[in-house]
Amino acid sequence: MGKGKPMTGTEAPAGERPFPVYPVGLLFLIFTLNFLDRQILNILAEPIKQDLGLADWQIGALTGLAFALLYTTFGIPVARLADRYHRGKIIAVSLFIWSGFTALSGLATSFVQLLLFRIGVGMGEAGCSPATQSLIGDITSKTVRARALAIYALGVPVGSLLGMVVGGLAVDAWGWRNALLLAGLPGLLVAVLAFLTLRDPRSALRDAGSVAKAEERDAIPTFREACCELAGKRSFWWLAGGAALTSFVGYGHLSFYASFFMRNHQGDVAALADWLGLGTTGALGIALGLLLGVGGALGTYGGGAVADHHIGRGPGVYAVIPAIGTLLAIPFFVLAFTLESGLASLVCLLLPTIFKNMWYGPVFACVQSIVHERSRATAMAVFLLILNACGIGAGPISIGLLSDALAATLGPAEGLRWAMIILTAVSALAGLCFFQARKSIANDQGSTP
Repeated sequence: MGKGKPMTGTEAPAGERPFPVYPVGLLFLIFTLNFLDRQILNILAEPIKQDLGLADWQIGALTGLAFALLYTTFGIPVARLADRYHRGKIIAVSLFIWSGFTALSGLATSFVQLLLFRIGVGMGEAGCSPATQSLIGDITSKTVRARALAIYALGVPVGSLLGMVVGGLAVDAWGWRNALLLAGLPGLLVAVLAFLTLRDPRSALRDAGSVAKAEERDAIPTFREACCELAGKRSFWWLAGGAALTSFVGYGHLSFYASFFMRNHQGDVAALADWLGLGTTGALGIALGLLLGVGGALGTYGGGAVADHHIGRGPGVYAVIPAIGTLLAIPFFVLAFTLESGLASLVCLLLPTIFKNMWYGPVFACVQSIVHERSRATAMAVFLLILNACGIGAGPISIGLLSDALAATLGPAEGLRWAMIILTAVSALAGLCFFQARKSIANDQGSTP
């Protein structure tokens, strides 16, 4: 902290600040529900496709574009609120909204109705990550920030695991409509808990009544000032580009994993279901859930832990780790999509799932460190706008359109297989973006006020 600069109430010497176990744990749970509600539609894709008579591009729209429409655009105004007001309550209200729309999705009887409900889910989830990552940035010291953000980001693989497992078992037992209802209800209860117990350190400034602290609290950059700050951060744009392209591939794959195995490895899925004594969707949900959950958790936490361990080598490590992980994933993805055995394909997907998830902790921590502390939520909203417009918005529908086009000559199974392989090639561009970012991170951190 510079000499003469007033304390904000969120800055404390690193050695005096214990790791905030409860808030980080609760935020991890909320993000887990975030991804459970977001990804459960992936395991339900084939039953919904058959029930409502949909094409692959419509499945891509439901799992990606519909969600992204308000998720990407609504995030910025909510982030501006998060830079000013109680972030815990903003997160809680957002959770209540997206959980409610998830439950309502089970009532849809047409593509348009389900599309509108998924837009509502996206609107609610837009308030989660910018406010949460800003809050974590304030309650953690730099020495543990990447790890804390990696723990929060574990909600991605754990939520995806639960979405696959819960969705798969529920659809076999009660149908896809009841599966969505079951997925939405827990979030309504956790939203109440978060509203009552999740604290924001800014409230201490408000209660203290100090003129100096009040002035510091009110010195929030305008949206234009925050954007001007970001415009001068070259590493921010390279990191955002790498994350967007990685998400383009990741969300595209994730939306069609279940469909890929049901179409290309139907016999192996049926054998697995017989062995487990379950329906085919439930058995596949468990297999994919464990794969995505275990692999994603190892990669997400590992990336953050490795970044914290090697931060003494310079901030460029925040970009090098994601670059290496992203590039290493490519050949294993291609191999997994071309193997004849469904079991071998599932096992082979574990390694690229680990590698491709290593970017979360380092990249999020880096974005937090290169911007002013009072514009963190806005910076994350802009970052997520780029990431999710390309990833969630374009990834699933792109692979759906490509699959439909290739199916005309190759058939629906081979068409989807080659759509998955072609999309994987984009990861090479993502890795190059991450490598490019390493050159300017140190300079961008040094220019942060």
